[in-house]
Amino acid sequence: MESPLTSQAIAKLLREYAERTALSGGNPYRSKAYARAADSLATLAVPLNRLVAEGRLREISGVGEAIAEIIATLHRTGTHPGLERLRKEVPAGVLEMLAVPGLRPEQALSIHRKLGISSLAELEAAAREDRIKDEKGLGAALQARILEAIARGGAGKGHRHIDRAALLLDNAARSLRAAHPELQRVTFAGDFRRGCELVGDLALVAEAPALKRGPTTIASGSELSVHLTDRRHHGITLLLATGSARHIEALRTLARSQGLTLDRDGLRQGRRLIAAASEKSIYQRLGLPFIAPELREGGDEIERALAGALPRLVTDDDLRGILHAHTDQSDGTASLESMAEATRKRGYEYFGVADHSRSAGYAGGLSVEEIDEQHRAIDRLNKQYGKGFRILKGIESDILADGSLDYEDEVLNRFDFVVASVHSNFRLDSKAQTARIIRAVSNPFTTILGHMTGRQLLRRPGYKVDIERVLAACAEHQVAVEINANPWRLDLDWRWHQRALELGCMLSINPDAHSTSELDLTHWGVEMARKGGVSADRVLNCRNLVQLTRYLRKRRSTSR
Repeated sequence: MESPLTSQAIAKLLREYAERTALSGGNPYRSKAYARAADSLATLAVPLNRLVAEGRLREISGVGEAIAEIIATLHRTGTHPGLERLRKEVPAGVLEMLAVPGLRPEQALSIHRKLGISSLAELEAAAREDRIKDEKGLGAALQARILEAIARGGAGKGHRHIDRAALLLDNAARSLRAAHPELQRVTFAGDFRRGCELVGDLALVAEAPALKRGPTTIASGSELSVHLTDRRHHGITLLLATGSARHIEALRTLARSQGLTLDRDGLRQGRRLIAAASEKSIYQRLGLPFIAPELREGGDEIERALAGALPRLVTDDDLRGILHAHTDQSDGTASLESMAEATRKRGYEYFGVADHSRSAGYAGGLSVEEIDEQHRAIDRLNKQYGKGFRILKGIESDILADGSLDYEDEVLNRFDFVVASVHSNFRLDSKAQTARIIRAVSNPFTTILGHMTGRQLLRRPGYKVDIERVLAACAEHQVAVEINANPWRLDLDWRWHQRALELGCMLSINPDAHSTSELDLTHWGVEMARKGGVSADRVLNCRNLVQLTRYLRKRRSTSR
């Protein structure tokens, strides 16, 4: 007998299992594994009943033997002994508190046990009544974070980081193709295709050759939609499934002004369909060049397209090297040689090492002696590489509380480049934080300003800083502004990229990699730059090795 529970219902139970496991103080990796498997279940594009019956649960991304057994039990009985045991330990309302960004499971549990709080509403009331700040182990800072997170409302709720969305969509597409091999051109759509940093709308478009009724949407659940279309309507289906709603409405307004109609069947003149097979043909018949999905947010992209003012957006292939990555000399996991070689094998011309500076004791910051050791190793490796590839000597210098950098000028002068970043004193007021960063930017040794606002998506907001003033200072002192490509950061926010360009800033797209695999995070930085309308000529590390070394040498000569 088939279970009445859908894959989405079982995903919900598995997420609850994950959250309760985290609250119980159990193995954090187990909790995360349950959560990842739940995401994969929620976006499953084939019937779960079939996978259970055929013993194919382990084909689901993130599902191993142990989790497959849990899913099978949930599918068969609607519950699990381990879940029932955990339900007895903590009220259901405590799970609501985990939705507050930055509130860790152990903190939520401590609040529950010390203050008897068992719901999000009670948590908000306690924070507003100042009942959290005086509790040992909690404190005023936590209370302030809770109030700030609640004040932002449901921002990020139901969303996931863009790299996680990519994995889920890839898994959904593979399962869809396996279940329906006749489908063609399975394409990612929705928020993800538009390059949104947080993705809530998981969507696929697939061409079904035998489709007889025109475009249709299959709702696989609240977290994934599959849009089926035929070849004749592929373009309009992809366009509408990609969005955004504001962009589509702007296109419809433009169509009406030309006596045309844009609907689910395509672009029509009266009853005659004049464009539907490709997005390009629809834009073309509206008198527009193709507008990249990343730009389709309903801002001024239509006006810019009509004026012929759309930029040629930067691509992954435009990047010539990396200028912010870490090794095992600070808090990375791979050696200098391994990181450099992995960078070279990816086709880049240079690898800019930027380990943490000495004040970052929490991250194994380098002493002056360790810098000398690293530089000797770089010189040795560069001699081996010859002219085809080069390791650049960099550092990620902490911006200290007063805005100074972390070494004396004599030491800073030894580097090819310096990434200056804030890693402490996040709670300064806007005036003090802005002054601090501007002082660091005005230091002639600063080459790049790292992750300007310090935000961590779905975890913490950025610190209070006057972004406009900092960008103006970067432009004045010719300091590149980093687009940190780590999906938890993606900082500078793409919404500020156009203003940075208007002020005259250069940008630098970097993975902030701490392992060889994290070098590939660079792609998400490129996505954000594209969404911000950035072209390759405004990205520092789109310069080739000769151009960049000449630029860096000139900066160093003016710093002395």
